[in-house]
Parts: sequence; C-alpha cells; structure tokens
Amino acid sequence: MKPSKPAKPLVIAHRGASSVALENSLAAFRLAAGQGADAVELDVHSTLDGEIVVHHDPSVLGLPIAQARARDLAAVPLANGEPIPTLAQALQVLGALKVFVEIKVLDPRWDDRFLTVLDAGPNPGGYAVHSFAFHVVRRLAEKRPGLPCGVLSEVATRSPKQTLDDARARTLWQERATLDEQLVTQVHELGASVIAWTVDTALEIQQFARWGVDGICTNHPERARPIVDAHRAT
Repeated sequence: MKPSKPAKPLVIAHRGASSVALENSLAAFRLAAGQGADAVELDVHSTLDGEIVVHHDPSVLGLPIAQARARDLAAVPLANGEPIPTLAQALQVLGALKVFVEIKVLDPRWDDRFLTVLDAGPNPGGYAVHSFAFHVVRRLAEKRPGLPCGVLSEVATRSPKQTLDDARARTLWQERATLDEQLVTQVHELGASVIAWTVDTALEIQQFARWGVDGICTNHPERARPIVDAHRAT
C-alpha cells in the first residue's frame, strides 16, 4: 500500500523573506513568519576560527569566509547595513520556526561546534541539515544519528534510494524543474520525504502540493501560504 500524502507541504522561506529583505539577513529572518512560512532555509559556512555564519556565497565583499576570522567578518556590513549573522543569532531570531540549514562549507574540525549551536537554539527539535556535499551530510549523520539530514539534487534523480543511502539522508531536496510525480511517489515509498526548490509561481506551487511533496521552498511564502492552505482544505 502506498503511503498517504501529507495533509499539506511545509512552506519554507528560501533564505528568509528574501523577496522583501536581503537574503540570509536577520531582517529577512524576522519577516519570514509574518509571510506565512512554516520554516526557513538558510546557508552556512564555517570561518577560519570555527564560527558558523549565515551566507550564501563563499565570500563577503571579496573576503573569503573560510579564510576569515569571525571578528573580521563582523566588521564587514552586508548590503542592508547589518553584519553577517552567525547561525546562533539567526536561530534566536527565528524562534519556534523550523529551520533547514544548507551546509555550504563546514570544516570537519568544527562539526561538534556546529551541532552545539543547533542544540543551543530555541527549537532544537525543529532543525535539519542538507547539502550538495554528500560526504558532509554523511559525516554529520554518523556523528548525530537522530539529526534529520537531506541531500540536494539539481539533476534528475534516477535512483532515489541510492542517492539517499549514499548520503545517509532521509530527505531529498529536488530542484523544481527536475521533479515529477513519479519521483515523489518513489521517495515516499522509501519512507523518505521530498522537498521541491525553488518554487515561486502559483501554478507550480499548486502542482507540487497536489503531488504531495513534503515541503515547498520558495522566495514567496506569502504566495504559497494560501495555496497550500486551500489544498489542505480539499
């Protein structure tokens, strides 16, 4: 028997309320819940001295994050004038929201520090990690067996079981243009979950909700919220 589809997918704000505030900034995180998001997706890097900071690109105004110390990054303002946030600061701002942490770069030396930051957040049971880097996901899954882990794919996933098993992940983050209903069914039959990214049009939000995805990562949670709620009511 096929597993039942979720009552509704999570509405996940891509890098916070990124359509109205600078992505991955504290300002964007403060606005996410008000846009109707159930959860927020954000990106992290580790610094040279082990701070976990939130940013998409590998550098900030030409300063490589992996080669910078936390105090140096703190002195570099983002485009909105705020400093680059630490993961700890972001989690505090996000409060009770679920948070999906995409790991861009995490030096193995700082794995335990990263996990400690998650443990110290206001909603530790609501945090999950994912990455394109299978080895990083696998490493964290081995260190913390109970940590919800996902793997990102931007190409057609031919063997979801192998993809998930290779990373020791239970969630497939599939790029929207390469996701179809058959893959959603295959992932669910494995007892795993699937999140579509990045989905911004009303038509696609409706389609993915109808297919039964577990999450929709979007730059427009305010657009997705009523569509997802209407889907749940049917």
